[in-house]
Amino acid sequence: MTTASATDALPTLGHGFYWQDIHVGQTFKTFRRTVTETDLVNFISVTGMTEAIFIDAEYEHAAVKGRLVPAALTYALIEGFILQSMIQGTGLAMLELTQKIHGPVKVGDTIWATVEVTGIRPTSKSGRAVVDSTMSVSNQRGEVVMTYTARRLLAGRPA
Repeated sequence: MTTASATDALPTLGHGFYWQDIHVGQTFKTFRRTVTETDLVNFISVTGMTEAIFIDAEYEHAAVKGRLVPAALTYALIEGFILQSMIQGTGLAMLELTQKIHGPVKVGDTIWATVEVTGIRPTSKSGRAVVDSTMSVSNQRGEVVMTYTARRLLAGRPA
């Protein structure tokens, strides 16, 4: 049987990076995920984004035909990947975010992102750093559907 003190020294699976473990120019790729009808229905229900283009598959005034997905859902799915893999336990705050939408995402599309670290600025408080990154979200056809930049506050390695 393993004691609590012995397990404290073990690395935790899924633990995010401390800012000292990454460097400017470093690039990562997320897993891929197919957006489902259930994802769309749950997201628009919880957010109240019940716009006709999201709830009516045959909406005649839509600029694009098909089951469109709110860009906010696309962003949220990618941020879920980032949280689960890069910043779980080390992400302290989202400080700034800018987005640009390049194309539609529809139910049935498979999305993924590349993440590039574009800046790291240590703060004077508690070994933290402000980390900038750029995310480029693509679909299964390799089309970039969204780009966004994020500025986050990340924890430093414990002393």
